[in-house]
Amino acid sequence: MNMQELNELDLSNVGDWPVIVKLILIIILCALVGVGWYFLDIEEQYLTLERTEKVETDLRLDFETKQAKAANLDAYRQQLAEMQESFGAMLRQLPNKTEVADLLVDVSQTGLASGLEFELFQPQAEVPKDFYAELPIRIRVIGDYHEFGEFVSGLAALPRIVTIHDVQIQPRSKDNKVETLVMEATARTYRYLDEAGG
Repeated sequence: MNMQELNELDLSNVGDWPVIVKLILIIILCALVGVGWYFLDIEEQYLTLERTEKVETDLRLDFETKQAKAANLDAYRQQLAEMQESFGAMLRQLPNKTEVADLLVDVSQTGLASGLEFELFQPQAEVPKDFYAELPIRIRVIGDYHEFGEFVSGLAALPRIVTIHDVQIQPRSKDNKVETLVMEATARTYRYLDEAGG
């Protein structure tokens, strides 16, 4: 079949066309229908499939994370119970309002038992924090290094929390002769603030 025969094809009488031309025309029409069908219907389905697969992947990751947490739930509950118990034990080391006076007595008796002489024992105003209040006590004591060490060790052994801050130790001279030392410090104890605000 040559170009002249193609030019002579009659569009109104397709049935008389040669078989090869009919076959090529059918293939072209099928290809056009297939391309049109893809762009009008299948492309949207592919996009929907991709979105659904992404959602499935996200849900699978979320499920695996939650499954891991659920598998460790008993361990988390045990850890929470231990933390609550530990927190309760720490709170018991903080005196309440009625125990503060006793604690102040314990601090001064610890110093006296260590052989120290108090020059200053001055409780300061309470400093409120998040759930507790600091109770600073300015102290000035006279003694030697061993007595200071025994005093600080005794404070650490008290059943309530007492910390020492701003420690300054200087020699105390009498008639140009160093006889003892003076320690100035701030002892801080802490009080739990209950929900009632005090």
